[in-house]
Amino acid sequence: MAKLLKVIELLAQSEKSWEDAAKAAVNEASQTLRNIRSIYIKDLIAVAEGAKTTQYRVNGKASFDLDPTRTDKARVRKK
Repeated sequence: MAKLLKVIELLAQSEKSWEDAAKAAVNEASQTLRNIRSIYIKDLIAVAEGAKTTQYRVNGKASFDLDPTRTDKARVRKK
């Protein structure tokens, strides 16, 4: 059987850094997703107030394995 991955978009922010925002995105997503393989950071955004950067935001795409052992009867088609 071929291996399937699913890709979802994640948005996260941090007051420290873009790296910290990316880590927060993966940590939060891992609460409900299993087998996260990677995150591709698509956009980096900084929010500034005056001369100070106050927020670091990332827009990323995370890939994860679909669970091959899932037996959801609603998704099984009868022949």
